[in-house]
Amino acid sequence: MSTAFISAQRLSRRFPQASGAGELTVFEDVCFSVAEGEFACLVGHSGCGKSTILNILAGLDQPTAGHVIAAGKHIEGPSLDRAVIFQGHALMPWLSALGNVELAVSSRHPSWARRRVREHAMKFLALVHLDGSAMKKPAQLSGGMKQRVGIARALAIEPRMLLMDEPFCALDALTRGALQDEIVAIHKATKPTAFMITHDIDEALLLADKILLMTNGPRAWIAEVIENTLPANRTRIELHKHPNYYPLRNHLMDFLVARSRELAAHPEMRCKDLHPAVVRPAVATSTSQAAAAVAPQQPGQASNGQIASGHICAV
Repeated sequence: MSTAFISAQRLSRRFPQASGAGELTVFEDVCFSVAEGEFACLVGHSGCGKSTILNILAGLDQPTAGHVIAAGKHIEGPSLDRAVIFQGHALMPWLSALGNVELAVSSRHPSWARRRVREHAMKFLALVHLDGSAMKKPAQLSGGMKQRVGIARALAIEPRMLLMDEPFCALDALTRGALQDEIVAIHKATKPTAFMITHDIDEALLLADKILLMTNGPRAWIAEVIENTLPANRTRIELHKHPNYYPLRNHLMDFLVARSRELAAHPEMRCKDLHPAVVRPAVATSTSQAAAAVAPQQPGQASNGQIASGHICAV
C-alpha cells in the first residue's frame, strides 16, 4: 500500500448560526488519504462542505476539530508547496497573462533574475498553449484562456500538491473538455498529488484515481472511496466504450441520487471506525455484462454484480 501523502483525520467544521443560537456543523469526522502522485476527486451535493475541506488543505481555513498532515507536516497555513486553482480565474486584471504567472514564480523564487523568471513563466504558458497570448491582459482573453493562465500560474511554482475547486464549472462543454484533456496530460507529465472538487461524474471518472463520495450536509462525512478501475490511459472519446464505465457511473449516480441522502438521515450507518468504505469495482468481462450495466439501478441495488458488495472500513 502506498504511503499517504495527504492524511485527513476526523476533520470537523462548525460555524456560528446567523441567529446566534448555537453552531452549524457542516461536516464532521471526515477521514481520507491520498497517496503521493495520486489524483483524487471529491464529489457531493452543494452544502456538504467540499470547498471548506479544500480550503483546509490549502491552509486557508482551519478545522474546528481534527487535523491534516501533508508530506509529513501538519497543515497550519498556506504554503508554496500547495497551489490552488479556483472556480474563478482570480487573475490580476492589470497584469498580462505572462505577468500573472511571473508574479507566482517570483514569489516561489525571489532570488531569481528577471530573465530566468520570464523563461520559467513562458515554459508553463507554453504548456497550456498560451505562449502566443502572453502579453494579453485578462480582459482580452476568453474564459477558457483565463483558466489556462490560472493553471499555468499554479503549475509554475511546481507544487507538490495541486488543489482544484471546480475550475471548469463556468465554462462551455467544449472548452471544459479541452481543459480536462490538458489536466490529464499535465498530471501525467508532472505527477503532482492532485485533489479536485467536482459535481461532474464523468469528469471524476476521466481524471481521478480515486473518488471520495460525501453524504449530504449538514453533518456530512465521506462515506465511500471508489477506486477507479478504468485504464490509466483513458481519454474522453474512449471513456464510455470501456466495459466498466457504466457499472462505475451507475454506482456513483446511485450514491448521489439516493444513498447520500439516506446516509445523511441515518448517521448510525457510518462505519464504526470512522473510515470510509473502500469500493473496488470489478471489471466487466463480457459484452453482455457491460450492456446490462447500462440499465438504471434501483436505489441501494448493486450495479449488476459489477460493484464489489464487500466494503472495507479502511483507507
